[in-house]
Amino acid sequence: MLVIRLQRVGRKNDPSFRVVVNDKRRSAKAGSAVEFLGSYNPRQKTADIKEERVKYWLSVGAKPSDTAHNLFVSKKIISSEKIDVSKKSKKEEKTSANAGVEEKPAAV
Repeated sequence: MLVIRLQRVGRKNDPSFRVVVNDKRRSAKAGSAVEFLGSYNPRQKTADIKEERVKYWLSVGAKPSDTAHNLFVSKKIISSEKIDVSKKSKKEEKTSANAGVEEKPAAV
């Protein structure tokens, strides 16, 4: 399965990303990508993305990662809503997991 995702490049404390098409089973850090679709610099808020190629890969069946999806929405390549990608804290995960399980009263 093909995935469109971000591949981190750049030096320490100065991140920049490549937008790449890669096989889901391969690591984003592996270096070998099927195709390079553009770049994204979050510090300068710049993104150079090949719109035609992104639309082609999406039509072929490649799935964008959540962050790549949100980047495409902000650049108006895809017309849909953004996906919430914020991580939950461990306390919130425990409370949401316990909310579905109700305790039964002890048998007397």
